[in-house]
Amino acid sequence: MDTSSGVGVLDKAATVLGALEAGPATLAQLVGATGLARPTAHRLAVALEHHRLVSRDMQGRFVLGPRLGELASAAGEDRLLAAAGPVLGALRDHTNESAQLFRRQGDQRICVAAAERPVGLRDSIPVGATLSMLAGSAAQVLLAWEEPDRLHRGLQGAAFTATALSGVRRRGWAQSVAEREAGVASVSAPVRGPSGRVVAAVSISGPIERLSRQPGRLHAATVMAGANKLTEVLRRHHATSQQQQQDHNV
Repeated sequence: MDTSSGVGVLDKAATVLGALEAGPATLAQLVGATGLARPTAHRLAVALEHHRLVSRDMQGRFVLGPRLGELASAAGEDRLLAAAGPVLGALRDHTNESAQLFRRQGDQRICVAAAERPVGLRDSIPVGATLSMLAGSAAQVLLAWEEPDRLHRGLQGAAFTATALSGVRRRGWAQSVAEREAGVASVSAPVRGPSGRVVAAVSISGPIERLSRQPGRLHAATVMAGANKLTEVLRRHHATSQQQQQDHNV
């Protein structure tokens, strides 16, 4: 199917953004992924950076920019965020702990949705908060299924090890105890897109006094069930969109 819109510069910009969906890229990697000439790829990436549609990570690589998340939220068409509210609310009510949804952006992870525990001691992570990919159960989940080279780079300076991430892949969930912040424990599980790629992490977090030093024993099954619900939402939406596209092409 011809994906050209007839507006060349827009098509090329979309190609750059599509290449960055796979993760951070140097200019050389961007050229290889898009097939664009090096000057063209650089000019477009810098122009997109000006509009915050592209940004840079700590290594200077190009990554998707914060404006994309803002536009998705404003449009109200982000199925994951639309479905996250009820799922996180149910997770909070079932576990009596704060629940969050994280997405990775370069070398950081961003809280894109949350359901706070209304009273008592809690671990408050507001929507929009930017946290490190070097510590915490959500960081483990967002890194564990990456390609080997990206996983190896992500482990540099991390509070967890390759062995720990191997355990995350085997179990299907991660836990952390005082890894990101003293006194705080958490449990996370992956949300997968239609292709099977991990696109987000569902988490609960709270004080170790309540979650214990083995929080996964208490809540892993519940957190995984919440993450699986969001995975199913994305799968159904993709299937519906494909059917609508087929009907439109008939």
